[in-house]
Amino acid sequence: MGVEVLTAVHADYAKFLPAAWTSLTAQSYPEWSWLVQIDGSDGPVLCELSRCGAAGDARVRIASNGTQEGPATTRNLALGRAGAALIQHLDADDELEPGALTLLSGALHRHPTAGYAVGHARDLLPTGELREHPLPVSPGVLEQGCLPRGWRTEADRYEVPVHPAGVMWRLELLLTLGGWPALRGIDDTALLMAASACCDGVLIEAPTLDRKSVV
Repeated sequence: MGVEVLTAVHADYAKFLPAAWTSLTAQSYPEWSWLVQIDGSDGPVLCELSRCGAAGDARVRIASNGTQEGPATTRNLALGRAGAALIQHLDADDELEPGALTLLSGALHRHPTAGYAVGHARDLLPTGELREHPLPVSPGVLEQGCLPRGWRTEADRYEVPVHPAGVMWRLELLLTLGGWPALRGIDDTALLMAASACCDGVLIEAPTLDRKSVV
């Protein structure tokens, strides 16, 4: 079963794309393609994709909004081009662990009623150090409704039970929910909470995403 990896990117984050590309080419899962959707000016993004060799790879499909629309709309425009049953979200400045697509797709195969799968996300510091974060939920099936109950929104104690940036989605669920909502700064979190309210998910006991600490 193929997986389409969906990345929204704007010019300021173009410099991170070669590392994201390298993390894709290191995947143990063989059947993937990369949907890159450019928000705003496309010159810097196309330059970086060409420089790292991604632009010439048949697995990479690049499109541009032509205008600056923000992350939610840009992700949804990419979603409109998707056709695979499984969609992996990957932010431009993040990197997937080599086994991520295999582990996440395998979890969804073993749990056919789950709408999404997620692993542990680690911070990738400028020093190269990886910082792990303990999660307040246990690996295995994430029962319907459990993530909104564990979402803390207090200013001094904000906490999301699992990180929304590295989720693998069933396309059917994404389309049912209408894609990423137009909520500034929390579109990926809001989508995850809506998904949890609708169906079960799966948490695997392994890191699947490394998130850069951008400075």
